[in-house]
Amino acid sequence: MRIRCLFSTVVALFLLSAGSLAQMKGPASSLASANPLEQVAYIHGMPGPFAVAGYRIGERALKELGVPRGTFALEVVHKTPFKVQWSCVADGVQAATGVSVGKLNLKLVEVPQDRMETIVSVRSSGKAIVFRLTPGFVQRFLNLPHEELADAGRQVLTMPDEQIFSFVVTRTAQTN
Repeated sequence: MRIRCLFSTVVALFLLSAGSLAQMKGPASSLASANPLEQVAYIHGMPGPFAVAGYRIGERALKELGVPRGTFALEVVHKTPFKVQWSCVADGVQAATGVSVGKLNLKLVEVPQDRMETIVSVRSSGKAIVFRLTPGFVQRFLNLPHEELADAGRQVLTMPDEQIFSFVVTRTAQTN
């Protein structure tokens, strides 16, 4: 009797998880067609300005490197202070590019605030782009009150790239 009850429990859990997986497939597969703010919120929880800046960095990196979203060939090293806002950039890059810690192509490296940068590279070619937030962006959006973050994220989505970040294309990824 105990084995039969255990078997029934296992079967029930399997069926529940299969249903959950089917439900997850819908939102995950439609994520690529969602608007950028929804994509950032899906990964980050909300589309704050630093996460949206990361999304914009990721979009620009895909364009400059000529690779599709989700490719395993892409690698991102986000050098950041281990503090919210600065680290939020990595979530935005993840939302735009599909890199992830689980795929081992998204890494965080702790550095002082003045050395913060995001390096996006293609493993096979060694071509890399080093992104840095502009001082004007940081001054405008750092330490906003929580209730202003979503509106600030919407603003960042429409800003010209050069007001958000600068970048330099290199031939070799700089991961240290």
